Amino acid sequence: MQLGLIGYYSDFVVYPLVIALLGVAGLIEAGEESAPDWIGTVVICLGLWTLIEYVLHRFVLHHVPYIRDLHDRHHVEERSPVGTPTWLSLGVHALIALPIWLLSDFATASAVGCGLMLGYLWYISVHHMIHHWHPAHPSYLYTLKRRHAVHHHIDDNANFGVTSLFWDRVFGTARL
Repeated sequence: MQLGLIGYYSDFVVYPLVIALLGVAGLIEAGEESAPDWIGTVVICLGLWTLIEYVLHRFVLHHVPYIRDLHDRHHVEERSPVGTPTWLSLGVHALIALPIWLLSDFATASAVGCGLMLGYLWYISVHHMIHHWHPAHPSYLYTLKRRHAVHHHIDDNANFGVTSLFWDRVFGTARL
């Protein structure tokens, strides 16, 4: 969706606050004895985000009609504030965490939520940086920027991972 500047940048304020609050509450709920398990769940879900990012980019952003049109626009107007509104992305995270809370407990749901939201925050941060910054050669960010430029300008059927090339390698869509 076309966002105003406040809407575009609100993720960079809201997500760190939500993650911090949810993390503190989740760790308190987990207790000292279960804190390592809580942290492990966060790390696993952070890693899981990379697969979700890949799948969403490859199959949703490139194939679902209305969303595909917005994404195509992003390919043309790379610096335009087009994105997912914070209320919508947080709502999707809540739809994932709430059933886990109902089926398990708050500590587990908070760890899953924190891991996925950390992954999402990393994704939107990296995506913003590769479109707006000029990273030094041959940094991690420069490599990601170059891969993403190939996706935008040479082959939009390749390089769906924005923060990692792992899943592109696994599924044969990597193009360097």
